Amino acid sequence: MAVGRFLLCLHSHMPYVLSHGKSPHGTDWLNESAVECYLPILDALDRLRNQGIKPRWTINISPILAEQLEDPSFKAGFVDYCQEKIDWALHDQNQFRREGPLWMEGVAAMWQRFYTRGLVQFKHKWGRSIVEAFKFFQDEGCIEIITCAATHGYLPLAATDESVQAQIKIGVDSYKRHFGRQPRGIWLPECAYRPTYEWKAPVGSDPSFPRKGVEQLLEENGLEYFFVDSHMIRGGEPLGTYAANFPQLAELFARSKKMFTPPAEFRSEYEHYALPNGTVVFARDPHTTVRVWSGDVGYPGDPNYLEFHKQLYPGRLRYWRISENKDDLGAKQPYDPWKAYENIPSHAQDFVNLLKSTLAQYKGVADREGTLVAMYDTELFGHWWWEGPEFLYEVARAMANVPELRPVTGSEVLDQEPARHTIHLPEGSWGEGGYHYIWINNDNYWTWDQLYPCQKRMRWMAQNLADGPAHEFVIQAARELLLAEASDWQFLISTWAARDYAEVRFEDHITRFNRLSEIAERCHSGAAPTAEDTAFFEECQSKDVPFPQIDLSYWAKLDRPLVAAGASN
Repeated sequence: MAVGRFLLCLHSHMPYVLSHGKSPHGTDWLNESAVECYLPILDALDRLRNQGIKPRWTINISPILAEQLEDPSFKAGFVDYCQEKIDWALHDQNQFRREGPLWMEGVAAMWQRFYTRGLVQFKHKWGRSIVEAFKFFQDEGCIEIITCAATHGYLPLAATDESVQAQIKIGVDSYKRHFGRQPRGIWLPECAYRPTYEWKAPVGSDPSFPRKGVEQLLEENGLEYFFVDSHMIRGGEPLGTYAANFPQLAELFARSKKMFTPPAEFRSEYEHYALPNGTVVFARDPHTTVRVWSGDVGYPGDPNYLEFHKQLYPGRLRYWRISENKDDLGAKQPYDPWKAYENIPSHAQDFVNLLKSTLAQYKGVADREGTLVAMYDTELFGHWWWEGPEFLYEVARAMANVPELRPVTGSEVLDQEPARHTIHLPEGSWGEGGYHYIWINNDNYWTWDQLYPCQKRMRWMAQNLADGPAHEFVIQAARELLLAEASDWQFLISTWAARDYAEVRFEDHITRFNRLSEIAERCHSGAAPTAEDTAFFEECQSKDVPFPQIDLSYWAKLDRPLVAAGASN
């Protein structure tokens, strides 16, 4: 007898880090994720398909990630990256053969085989297109791919509804171009949601004005469902004292709170709910999240698994296991891949048992089958947790032998079990504290101070400069604005992870947007672009190239205006 449904959602994303001939810090992030995460997951899907198993995972590939994976500069650079890793593995083998320890020679040989296999699969099995490979598994019915906002912009804090609309519409357009169909689901960046209410920007002194709820813009673009954290379904208040941390955010929270009445009825993360406009929302299960995500109490903290932080320079290959003493890098013990991989099936079976018991308990209480939603960043599996892709493979194999559990995609749930209840959602995210604090605080406030005028200026240009001699300059300005809007920059600044890099990238896109805007306005007034203007424009076009076809009307007006045209904000 079935006890419930299991929905695994993997969120795959990388900000725009391509170099196009240069070597900025972030390019290796994309190469690492491709060889350590995306290719191993494709390999797992391929092995499962060959066994007649369709795991029915829901996988988000953010539009900006898809654009980069399909970029010729990535494909050429990825081949070089893998070959460099193979060369370092050979170098390390020779060194360890001469000097010892001999166990490291064996692990170096493992790395040689791993990168060689990844390179061969990329070039010959998948035809140099990771995106096309994922499309194949969607077309085969093994997975469902969902979309995201174009560049992972933090939607609730955007200055204009038009900017939110453009992020969503371009995300849908990119998905159709890469996957040949209309997406049904979307991963909201940072799982951040805002309902409709009289909104006042947390930056600047502009008057408040009515904002569209995020779900309204999703419904207008044919998107049927999205995901949030469990606290938003249950209606609990986010953690943290926003008045103490950031007064402007406290005011925004107070405004949104007035529009939300805590639910009187019981809500569960094992149910999916419809919002008033029909858009469906799923919530993350907290119990399974900790078991897989935590390096302290979860599976990734097993002492036999590969240690992430200790690397051998200059090749940066890893030779040590997590070990019983997790905090002392100097005390790390040798990595034994045989022992590590022996542990994966037992962890997978424990996870399946947890799914089964959790859903059985809910069915006993609710007298109906629920859906357990497990949501993770894809990059956890293979990058942070080296053995992670194999864990996913073993989970799918184990579930195939447990008829009580049914793996489902988001769309399958909607088709098989329409939402039974309609609810309202509070504003929030899956970030620390459950609100917006990670993405707007005293450390990154200045980014919004620069971004808001650009978003308003973009709307004006789309309305007034879209046709005529300024058109191409406005298109490139729109591209730079999209890249500046990525939520990754505020996150990296706030968490001090690659903070300098994030600041440089954000400021570069803002600077380019402003200069392109000035050129566009001069051209619209009748002045010909100077040689310097043309050279700058061509450099922007060669450096920042995602989304080859951009429709400026997305910024010019809303599909269904919430308020009368001519609002000042």
